[in-house]
Amino acid sequence: MSGSEPLYVGADWAGGAWMAVTFDRSGFAGADAFAEIGDLWAAYEERAERALVDVPAGLVEEGDPERDCDGLARDLLGARAESVVTPPVREATRKRRYPAAKRVNERKAGRPLSKEAFAISDAIGAVDELLQNVPEARAAVLASHPELCFRAFAGDPLDHPKRYAGGYAERMRTLAGFDNDAPPAVQAAAEAAGGHEVAVDDVLDATVLAYTARPGPGELRSLPPDPPTDAAGLPMQFVYRSETPLVESG
Repeated sequence: MSGSEPLYVGADWAGGAWMAVTFDRSGFAGADAFAEIGDLWAAYEERAERALVDVPAGLVEEGDPERDCDGLARDLLGARAESVVTPPVREATRKRRYPAAKRVNERKAGRPLSKEAFAISDAIGAVDELLQNVPEARAAVLASHPELCFRAFAGDPLDHPKRYAGGYAERMRTLAGFDNDAPPAVQAAAEAAGGHEVAVDDVLDATVLAYTARPGPGELRSLPPDPPTDAAGLPMQFVYRSETPLVESG
C-alpha cells in the first residue's frame, strides 16, 4: 500500500469476508474486503495506527463466558441489546463444527453455545490467534461493537435494526451528524466493495468503526473503563468514541 500517513481501520466480519474501511487524518482513504483477518493485517500493518474489529477479543478459558463488557453494552443499547453475543470460551472458537464447539462450551462454561455465537466463532478465533502471535497487531487491534459506536455518536440507543430501511436511515443520519463527509465516504466504501459479497449494513458498520478508530471529536474510551484481561493478557473490552463516558468508572 502506497503512502506513509497513518491509517485508522474499521473491520467488520461480514460472514464470509472482512469488510475494511480506512481513514487517514484528512478523511476517507479506501476500502476493501479480505477473506482472512491475516490478509487484512498484512495489507495495513505498515500504516495501521489503530484497527477496530467487530468481534470479541479477550476470551474466557473456563467458567461463565459472559464478560463485563457484554452486559454493560446490552444495558446501553436498549432495543439493540440482542446484537451483543456472549462469545464462546477460547477452546470452542477452535472447533469448526457446531456440535463439537457446543460440547466444549458446555464442558468448560457450563452453558450451551448459541448458534449466533458459533456463527462468528471462526472470526473470533482468528483474531485471538492474530493478537496472541503478532505483537504488532496486539498493539494496534482493539475490539469494538458497531452498535455501541453508533450509540455513542447518536447519544441514545438506535430504534431500528440495521438491516431495515429505517435502520439504514438512522445510521446514515448518525454518521452525517458526526461528520458532514460521512455520506460520500459510505458511498465510496460501498463502491470499493462492489465486487465482493458484502451487504450495505456491513459497510456502515465498518465505517462507524473506522470513524471511532480515527482521532476526532471526543475520546477513545473503553467499556468497562478499567477492563480486566484474559489468560493471554488481552483486554476484555469494547472501545467507543465520545465526549463523555457512557459508563462511569468505579
